[in-house]
Amino acid sequence: MADFLTAAERSERMSRIRGQNTKPELLVRKFLHQQGFRYRLHVKELPGRPDLVLPKYGTTVFVDGCFWHGHSCQGGRVPATNTSFWKDKISTNQDRDRRNRRALRRGGWRVIHIWECQLSTKVKRDKALTRLASKIRAMPTSVAK
Repeated sequence: MADFLTAAERSERMSRIRGQNTKPELLVRKFLHQQGFRYRLHVKELPGRPDLVLPKYGTTVFVDGCFWHGHSCQGGRVPATNTSFWKDKISTNQDRDRRNRRALRRGGWRVIHIWECQLSTKVKRDKALTRLASKIRAMPTSVAK
């Protein structure tokens, strides 16, 4: 299917896609705050600028979009048009994500990923967020960064 937008219109639309404070991220933040967790947002000093940093638990949380980070779900499919561009773009994102996770782990941080598709329905969201909270609590509170 041909793109119905001009190059300028497509560029404008793509420029409006946010990288921070997305709906999935806000859902995770609200849940964790209700559970009593306190966190820092988008810490510039850490590799990859994690969406949430819980220093008390030595944990970082990334809330990633399935499309942009190449998840293996339906939302992570490569578009049928301009396929080589999107494959390169997503591959580059995945390589960067791997480097950042490795650097965080070397720095003593635990890295947790939440995918956008895990928050798509109430049942999935409840399961994913409950699992997230238990993973965070599993880390000793004596760890301080």
